[in-house]
Amino acid sequence: MEFEFRRNSLDGSLFANFSMEHEVMGRWFCEELGEDRDGCTRLLAKVAQLQAAGHGEWRQIGRDFTLELDAEQARIFANVLGYDSLDELDEGMSMYDSESEASCGLEDFQHALESWQLFVNDSR
Repeated sequence: MEFEFRRNSLDGSLFANFSMEHEVMGRWFCEELGEDRDGCTRLLAKVAQLQAAGHGEWRQIGRDFTLELDAEQARIFANVLGYDSLDELDEGMSMYDSESEASCGLEDFQHALESWQLFVNDSR
């Protein structure tokens, strides 16, 4: 999973760009986590707790996205999707869901979270 973090020099807004399969993670980092240092610290502690236990699940429902963690992976998905049912799509059409749902290994998520924490702390 590849990612890059930037700060807009004009307005100070944060931008997280993740690889194509993980685009929603970039939105989650910017829109849900933002510059919440305490939130980042709490999430890293939760990741460590799940890794140490080797089992268990945890969920955080945000304004637009939900984060689910278990001992092996992290999953982020939009709370409201544009289609209630895939039946609404015409035949031959498929929903591009990388902007609404993505998952990765828990260690990869931890690495991204630690990188985000450093970025937020260093870019002030």
